[in-house]
Amino acid sequence: MASPSVAIVILNWNGQKFLEAYLPSVFNSSYENLQIIVGDNCSTDNSVAYLADNFPLVKVIKNDANYGFAEGYNRVLAQVEADYYILLNSDVEVHHNWIKPVIELMESDEQIAIAQPKIKSLINRDEFEYAGAAGGFLDVLMYPFCRGRIFDTVEQDLNQYNDNCEIFWASGCALFIKSKIWKRVGGLDANFFAHMEEIDLCWRVKNLGYKVMYCANSVVWHVGGGTLSIENPHKTFLNFRNNYYLIRKNLRPWRLLYIIPVRFSLDFLALLKFAFAGKFGNAAAVSKAHRNVLLSFFGNKVKFNKDVSKSPNTKGLYPNSIVFDYFLLGNKTFNKLRK
Repeated sequence: MASPSVAIVILNWNGQKFLEAYLPSVFNSSYENLQIIVGDNCSTDNSVAYLADNFPLVKVIKNDANYGFAEGYNRVLAQVEADYYILLNSDVEVHHNWIKPVIELMESDEQIAIAQPKIKSLINRDEFEYAGAAGGFLDVLMYPFCRGRIFDTVEQDLNQYNDNCEIFWASGCALFIKSKIWKRVGGLDANFFAHMEEIDLCWRVKNLGYKVMYCANSVVWHVGGGTLSIENPHKTFLNFRNNYYLIRKNLRPWRLLYIIPVRFSLDFLALLKFAFAGKFGNAAAVSKAHRNVLLSFFGNKVKFNKDVSKSPNTKGLYPNSIVFDYFLLGNKTFNKLRK
C-alpha cells in the first residue's frame, strides 16, 4: 500500500540565507510520497530567483503581499493537495528520516490530528529549542510552556523526553497536520498574524475531540527568531496580545471574568521587569497589547469559538500556575512540576 502523500510547505519572506543553509537537508528527506513547496510572502530579496536556479524541483507558490504566518499559510495551502501538510520554518534543519516516524504515529490512530517532532537548538545542538522543545502545554491561566522549556529555562536533551506523548499544542516551526482536519477547522486564524496561531489551531482541533502528539523518534534543529528576535518589541506585543486572543476565542466566557484580571496583573509585573531592565520598548509593547486587547473586547474582531464537541480533549492542560511553580517554588524544569 502506498504511503500517505505529504507536502512540506515552507513559508518564506526574505529568507534566502535560511533557504541556502537549510533547504538542502529538507530536500534530502527520505520519504517516498513527498512534495516540497515554498510559499513566498512577496519577498523583496532574491529568494525566488535562488530557488529557480538551485532547486528547480521545489514548487514555488507566490503570495501577492506579506500576509504574515497565519494568512500566508492559509493562502498557500489552499493550493496544495496532500494527505498531510507539514508547516516548516525556513530556519530548520532536519534529519533525513524525520517524516516517517511522525506519519506512522499519526496513521496509528484516527484521532491524532496534529503532531510535532523533537525540536532542538541548531545553535546549541545538545539543548532543546525555545519554540516547541518536546511539546507544548498550557497552565491554568493559559500561559504556554513546553516539556524542555519553561519561560527562559531551556533544558539539555538528556533523553528525558524520549517518549511519544499527548500534548496540548505543537510548535508551528515543524507542525504535521492531516489536511482533512486543516480544512475542517479552516486553517490558521489570520487575526493572529504571527505567534500563537498554532496554539489556537491546536486548541480548536482539541475542542473537536482530536489528539495532538509529540513524536520523540523524529528530530529537527531550529535556529529560532528567524523573522523576529526574542528581544524585538513587536514580538513582545504579538505574544502578549495574541495570548488574550487565544483565551477569548477558546475559553468559556464566564472563565474570562477571573482569568483576565489576574493575567493583566501578572502582565503589569512583566512590564515593570522590562522597564527595570532598561527594555523600555518591550515594556511599551506590553502596554500597547493591553490597549489593543481592551479595544478588541468591544468589537467583533475576535469571537468565541463555538465549534466545540461534547467531549473536548483537555489533555495537556496543566492544572496549576506555571508562574507560581517557576518563580515561587523554583521548579524550573518540566519533570519537577507538581503532578
